[in-house]
Amino acid sequence: MKSSLDAYAKITGKEVIDQLYQMASTLRGIKVVHVNSTKEGGGVAEILNRLIPLKKELGIDVSWEVLQGNDEFYKCTKTFHNALQGNRVNASEAMLKTYLEVNAENAENLRTKLEEADVVFIHDPQPAALLKMCPNRRGKWIWRCHIDVSRTYRPVWKYLRPFLVDYDASIFSLAAFAQALPHLQYIIPPSIDPISKKNIDLPEKEIKAIYDQFNLDPGRPMILQVSRYDRFKDPIGVIEAYKLARKFSPLQLVLVGGGATDDPEGALFIEEVRAAAGDDPDIHVLLLPPDAHHTINALQRAADIILQKSTKEGFGLTVTEGMWKGKPVIGGHTGGIRLQVVDHHTGFLVSTPEGAALRIRYLLYHRDKLDEMGIKAKQFVLENFLLTRHLREYLTLMIGLIHGAGERIEIG
Repeated sequence: MKSSLDAYAKITGKEVIDQLYQMASTLRGIKVVHVNSTKEGGGVAEILNRLIPLKKELGIDVSWEVLQGNDEFYKCTKTFHNALQGNRVNASEAMLKTYLEVNAENAENLRTKLEEADVVFIHDPQPAALLKMCPNRRGKWIWRCHIDVSRTYRPVWKYLRPFLVDYDASIFSLAAFAQALPHLQYIIPPSIDPISKKNIDLPEKEIKAIYDQFNLDPGRPMILQVSRYDRFKDPIGVIEAYKLARKFSPLQLVLVGGGATDDPEGALFIEEVRAAAGDDPDIHVLLLPPDAHHTINALQRAADIILQKSTKEGFGLTVTEGMWKGKPVIGGHTGGIRLQVVDHHTGFLVSTPEGAALRIRYLLYHRDKLDEMGIKAKQFVLENFLLTRHLREYLTLMIGLIHGAGERIEIG
């Protein structure tokens, strides 16, 4: 019986898959639990949706638990998210009380599973307090931070840090994001799944069908940004860049986003985006459901240029996705985008709408350069940002934590 892992061998090479099985042989049967705040919407849920089944296939007893919270809890954790990325905002005493109450309620429901696990991955600040509420834990606990915490608003970091210090390890997407914590720290960038609906190759007719579906003009260049409607993703800056660039070239802009259950600000912000777009028929502001992977894939393949003009970004999987489709990416000069967009090679890094508009004009007038950057972009993702690499690094981390500092670890 063919395994799903075998399907990756056609892309990565069989030796990569053989190595995964070999590494997993020393972990077979261990209990692993992942905990995050949402089952759908955003990159964390997307990665876990693909990573969990592969761990199971390798013989690891893995489960995924989603924190159950209320509106006040998600307002608090969104405040944490904004403050950890540098905004000067504080959570109220009532919010902090709710934060602890919700974590305590979830700890009550999950305590047996968490305390019996060999390895527990806690994703981002939302469930961070669970560790202190599981005093009889026997396994290794890892805090996986997916956001840019390099320049936190200190009062909020000071509140959260006591919940984090007792973890056995933490994971950050970039070395620049790491904070001073008294335990092992690992750098593991996120990844995309090349055989998922969002990234698999599509027939040309399905790509062309997207023009009719959203009333797009196949005769004019399309620029595209795919992101949650979040202020840090700067869709309004993208609209400004489009308005500047279209003065010199016919153009259409597509903004694609969706909501996440743990983001209470999204619905309000999309109205600001629509107001910025006004009645321009060539700006298409789309709100798609979290499972619209096939549609997003087709839009990314139909686009001429991908944008991700974030002002803050943990990593930016939509950058990775666009590059995998062989597109140059114009991205904000921030966070994980800088790890992916090699300036002047796989795309351009920009800091302003004017800079983005300049790069749009350049690529549309130099199609040979646009194509060359797209080829380099896809190769860069193949070598660095696929799910198989991500899985290998998680296995390496677990082997290291479970076996400690032994000089030699035998794997199958």
